[in-house]
Amino acid sequence: MNELKPSPVLLCANCTAELQGAFCHDCGQSVKSVIQPVSHMLEDAGDLFFHLDERIVHTLPPLYTKPGFLTLEYFSGRRVRYIAPFRLMFVFCLLAFFFMHLAIGDMKVGGVEGTAPRDSIDAFASAKTAGEVHTLYEDQVREVRTARNDPNLPGAAKAGLGAAAALIREAANARLVQLKAPPITAEEGEIAPADVASRGEAKVTKMFGNNPQIDVSWFPDALNRRLNVAFGHFRANFIPILNKGPGKEEAIHRILDGFFSVLPQTMFFMIPVFALVLKLFYVFRRRLYMEHLIVSLHSHAFIFISLLFLMLLSFAREAIGPRLALAGTAIGFVQFAMWVWIPIYLLMMQKRVYRQGWPMTILKYWLIGSVYFWLLLSAVIMAAVIGMTH
Repeated sequence: MNELKPSPVLLCANCTAELQGAFCHDCGQSVKSVIQPVSHMLEDAGDLFFHLDERIVHTLPPLYTKPGFLTLEYFSGRRVRYIAPFRLMFVFCLLAFFFMHLAIGDMKVGGVEGTAPRDSIDAFASAKTAGEVHTLYEDQVREVRTARNDPNLPGAAKAGLGAAAALIREAANARLVQLKAPPITAEEGEIAPADVASRGEAKVTKMFGNNPQIDVSWFPDALNRRLNVAFGHFRANFIPILNKGPGKEEAIHRILDGFFSVLPQTMFFMIPVFALVLKLFYVFRRRLYMEHLIVSLHSHAFIFISLLFLMLLSFAREAIGPRLALAGTAIGFVQFAMWVWIPIYLLMMQKRVYRQGWPMTILKYWLIGSVYFWLLLSAVIMAAVIGMTH
């Protein structure tokens, strides 16, 4: 009779501990080797993808429809079925701000790109003929002429109207040059655009001084140089906005680009701040800071998902346009319901997670919201200032 031979003992290649499963119970290293055929690597990648897809199905519906459910699941130790809180918040934060930037970036000061109103200097760029340029110029400069002829108008106001007339003529002439047509001659009393720019520079100089340089003795030279470059960008963006003339729109778009480039980092900073606020208001509930941080991550993930869905619905409503007015109205009602759901969700989440009575929950909800609102507003203003330095 043949004797059964014992199975060979498998040892972990990293720590030589005896293996009892797919992972080493001592150091956690996987039994599978990373050196494997390409076909096996593709199988592993497919398995990872579908596993993530399964977790999305288990995570998103309860995150949006069941306030506090995912947080309580994490507190109970049931985490494998769901996407990790930070990864969830991170992905939807980037997606939400990307689509928000996309929506705002397509807008212009005078309206949507390509549909500038006739009373805007951007309308000259869409003129097809020299005659159309002259018609637009006459339409826009007519009111300026009428106002300048008022004998009771103060001299400073007349100078401002002269600058406005010069800016209109400059925009018209720029298009006439492209059309190879003769330019429009200047009228009496106009102020040259160079003078307008110098006045804008003078306003900035009055506020910040004449070409100021930042030189903090205890700062490294590299930091002082970086601050001076940023302040130079701030001045360059600020002058066209003060002038309200050509270049203003480009400056605003540069500021928006800079603002949205730092906004995700700003929100990442505010998430642990919000957790700290929760810790202070629920200090007697004896919860760890990490528990408040998970509440903060899930709360912000819900907000970012809501913003993302709202932006996508706005795109759909804009694409439908007036062709399907009923569908556009229905989308509007859905968006309204989503805006109402956001504060209700956060209140219910706070009630279910911290398990206090409704009066105390509502009071703390209002106080926490007020504190966080002012902290968030300060952070957003700081992000806007940083955006002006790009």
